Amino acid sequence: MKNYTITVNGNTYDVTVEEGGTSAAPAVKSAPKAAPAPAPKASVGGGAIKVEAGAAGKIFKIEASVGQAVKKGDAVIILEAMKMEIPVVAPSDGTVASIDVAVGDAVEAGAVLATLN
Repeated sequence: MKNYTITVNGNTYDVTVEEGGTSAAPAVKSAPKAAPAPAPKASVGGGAIKVEAGAAGKIFKIEASVGQAVKKGDAVIILEAMKMEIPVVAPSDGTVASIDVAVGDAVEAGAVLATLN
């Protein structure tokens, strides 16, 4: 028997593989592990302007910080989707009021990632 730890879509599994003497595929047993606690999110209260994900993916990098002034079109978050880095930009000028995600978080299209005032 061999033990492996495998991560699939952010879920971690302990897997035990039994090697058999027949031509049949090996038996696989798995049990999900508890997901790691998410990193704390920086926030000083929500703003009126929402910065939303344009596609489903994983948070790759956070470009802006709470309290930082941004211009329309400035990258606030970098989202990784289908092995591409996609900048999520400020929809208008403003000040970052909250960052509502952490690096590594999986998000759906339309999810609020940050807010601006």
